[in-house]
Amino acid sequence: MLRGGTVERRFTILYAAGFLGSGIVLLVLTWLMSGVRLSSPADPLAGAGSGPSDLPAARQQILHLRSQLAEVHGQQERRLVAAWLVALVVMAGLSLLLGRVLAGRVLRPLRLITAATRRISAENLHERLAVTGPADEVKELADTVDGLLERLEASFVAQRRFVGNASHELRTPLATMRASLDVAVAKPEPAAGTLALAGRLRTELDRVDHLLDGFLLLSRAEHGVSADRTLLSLGELAREALGARGPDIAGKGLDLRVEVRSAARTRGSAALLSRLVQNLVDNAIAHNEEGGWIRVAVDGDGSEARLVVETGGRVLDQGEVDRLGRPFERLGTARTGSEGSSGLGLSIVAAIVAAHGGRLVLRARPEGGLRVAVTLPSAAPEGDAVTAGARA
Repeated sequence: MLRGGTVERRFTILYAAGFLGSGIVLLVLTWLMSGVRLSSPADPLAGAGSGPSDLPAARQQILHLRSQLAEVHGQQERRLVAAWLVALVVMAGLSLLLGRVLAGRVLRPLRLITAATRRISAENLHERLAVTGPADEVKELADTVDGLLERLEASFVAQRRFVGNASHELRTPLATMRASLDVAVAKPEPAAGTLALAGRLRTELDRVDHLLDGFLLLSRAEHGVSADRTLLSLGELAREALGARGPDIAGKGLDLRVEVRSAARTRGSAALLSRLVQNLVDNAIAHNEEGGWIRVAVDGDGSEARLVVETGGRVLDQGEVDRLGRPFERLGTARTGSEGSSGLGLSIVAAIVAAHGGRLVLRARPEGGLRVAVTLPSAAPEGDAVTAGARA
């Protein structure tokens, strides 16, 4: 029993057991020292010779008094036992109550540390617990957590600085390469080999540029969402993404099915959530069969907003599908298809979903194809929230 439950419960049971055990020992000692056992006194008339004629009456009177005294002692003993049982019950209740109070007082500093640590995220790593008080084990724990937060903050800052500097430094030579290709192609009579080489290099440059964008977006999503959250409709985001890729859907002959059952609103970064939906639509188009189908469903309730994107295709292995949320994970060339794929699409989706406190579920459909379900916390417009609060 002591191994399960919370620390407060275990402390309460330990303290209560200690208090109750001490009370039981005290009651037992009181019992032993009270001398409740009765001793039968010797008969004062035993051994006496024959006396006056009233001797039998006196003996009868003594026996009667002795029985009355034994009955009185028996009643006192029963009352004492009853009083001890009541004292044990009261002591057990008081032991539990006192144990809970003491456990709460002992664990109160740990609760404060836990609450303060939960409030600290990637966006406010500069905050510290700053626990004051005597230099005991609790303060040592708080100082250790503060040291850990300081190291985490330094690591996050260094990573952000590296990503920003690397993207800036890499874009400069990419722009130079593009300009050099444009100059070579713009010559009056470029060689045929030069044109072919320029086309291949431009494709690779576009791929590197796309990869850089993916790295930057993945880094931003993994470091949390900015405070400027806005109210967004998953249905509207899905329509915008599908409208932007309409020519690609038609060019591949895909059958598109859109089911928007509710507004399904949520709060978050407009740029990140828009990219989330775009990546899911891009993934459904790029990794689909010619003449296949895509199903996009949006619904929600008071607590959750859901977006589901399904595609047909060959039967996939669930073990491989579970790894698609990691960077550069693919299901082989037959699945990836497009050479322009960076392998970051679903990993970016997973990071954005986690940053918004949602869930991402990837399932291989038994009939073939992939089902991607995104669940985010639901949100209502300010006017609706105020109205609901007034009605409540």
